[in-house]
Amino acid sequence: MSYLHSIGEYFIMLKDIFRRMTKPSVLKTLIFKEVDDLIINSLGIVIFISFFIGGVVTIQTALNLNNPLIPKSLIGFTARQSIILEFAPTFISIIMAGKVGSYITSSIGTMRVTEQIDALEVMGINSVNYLVFPKIIAMLLYPFVISIAIFVGLGGAYLAGVMGGFVASEQFLEGLQSDFIPFHLVYAFIKSFFFALILATVPAYHGYYMKGGALEVGQASTTSFVWTSVILIITNYVLTQLLLS
Repeated sequence: MSYLHSIGEYFIMLKDIFRRMTKPSVLKTLIFKEVDDLIINSLGIVIFISFFIGGVVTIQTALNLNNPLIPKSLIGFTARQSIILEFAPTFISIIMAGKVGSYITSSIGTMRVTEQIDALEVMGINSVNYLVFPKIIAMLLYPFVISIAIFVGLGGAYLAGVMGGFVASEQFLEGLQSDFIPFHLVYAFIKSFFFALILATVPAYHGYYMKGGALEVGQASTTSFVWTSVILIITNYVLTQLLLS
């Protein structure tokens, strides 16, 4: 029953986000701050992880191609498919659940503990809209982060394959362009959009409705990461089944 209660509470929070809007001038400032905190400050770790994940995919693929009858261009093909379909949108989102999700939960949870949320309500401000809505708008730029992850991942794959001596540059580029389906990019960005909404709202729910003190803020951040990751994986499965089957 507690799970059903939490699910209902979550959807009530989503409804309350749009119930009474904060002044546009205030929201504008909050949105730009959230873009800086959630998107811009995450680019460094996204670029770092994407580059080396791309390299690892290439190396592992190359080391498993022992049959001389298999063309080396398959290395580029495999790297492209792996990075676009799964590694960039899904793996990066799991990492972001730890970085962005924990930040959102801890920041809102701290406001709950220090009674700042109660103060917002006393002043007649819709605290859910004030705290969560700017995060949702900021996370709409998340597909841009995934596009950077794809680009950097493919760059890392290329450098690892060519400079590591696993594949010639022409062969890798041939595989990179072979049988390319543009809808796979659309699929990655559709997933990124849904993942962005999950990354913005699930951690916010755990922070907004937490109870206790400073210790409970840490526990809420951990719980938030676990449940955000679970929901991301389930959503990934459902979207893959709907869009690619």
